[in-house]
Amino acid sequence: MVTETQTGPSAAPARTEDPFIICENLVKIYKVADLEAVALQGLDLQVAKGELLAIIGNSGSGKTTLMNILGGLDRPSAGRVIVGGRDLLKMSELQLVQYKRDSVGFVWQQTSRNLIPYLTALENVELPTVIAGRAGRKSRAWAEEMLTAVGLGKRMRHKLSELSGGEQQRVAIAIGMANNPPLLLADEPTGSVDNRTAQTIFDIFHQVRNTYGTTIIIVTHDRKVMSKVDRVVAIRDGKTSTEMVRRIAFNLADFAEGNITLGETHDEYVVLDAAGRLQIPREYLERLGIKGKVLVDMVDGEIVIRPVPDVGTPLPNGSGSTSDRPRPGPSGPAPSGPGQSEKGR
Repeated sequence: MVTETQTGPSAAPARTEDPFIICENLVKIYKVADLEAVALQGLDLQVAKGELLAIIGNSGSGKTTLMNILGGLDRPSAGRVIVGGRDLLKMSELQLVQYKRDSVGFVWQQTSRNLIPYLTALENVELPTVIAGRAGRKSRAWAEEMLTAVGLGKRMRHKLSELSGGEQQRVAIAIGMANNPPLLLADEPTGSVDNRTAQTIFDIFHQVRNTYGTTIIIVTHDRKVMSKVDRVVAIRDGKTSTEMVRRIAFNLADFAEGNITLGETHDEYVVLDAAGRLQIPREYLERLGIKGKVLVDMVDGEIVIRPVPDVGTPLPNGSGSTSDRPRPGPSGPAPSGPGQSEKGR
């Protein structure tokens, strides 16, 4: 017998309080001349305080737009977004500037957006506190603590030209934490480093989350991150499509004998939004040849989704017209051939 649990230092925090981030029906439309591009189409998302979350999706899926909205860099066209109990849509421009300075940190893939090359690592980390008017002994001590936390305690007075790409990215994480924000946003933080350095960076994210309680959201196209974060949210066509939650599993029989062997497993969920919409995984649609309209029935407490046969295509029960197709009752069988139905509870 295998039991799954989410307790432990690398597990997702228990959701016993209100979500730290709430996104409801977010819509973002970009207008260029007479053209409109819809980046977000009614996106819903909740993030717990102290969660380490990855948002994945192909180019154009809307993940970067979502990060910009959460970071106060952009405003949605419609919807609702709450971060730490504050409604970002109701903030004035001055309040939004203060939010970006004090409540959120950024880690960009391009080091040129994070770092000033003629400053030392320590001076780079101190700069945000100087801009915020908080320079002093405490700020320097905090900057030194952040550089030590990312493993650069002995290189904090080196110029950027003396640091490797991975070390520069670690400095960028320390800069993002310079004002001790409750939210840290990272855009492709491992996109330009090797696998070993990428693992080091994720270890640092875990350490920062565990030590300071920071909520961390990583935006990436790399689907292999699921083993390195608490939860993965996939975005497709501007909406959340699936979620994958990492769990720690152990065997009760081995535990009783004093042998504890921990492993990892993942639960994948299709997200149902507030309007009752869901995105069926694309591989299922391709396997069943589903395009456009579908037939949806309730059969024995299950929702059954079937493709609509082409006109003139013989139905599984032998009838020759889709208009004569029998509709199953609440307890009747669903007429479908092999591989022609998907069921979900």
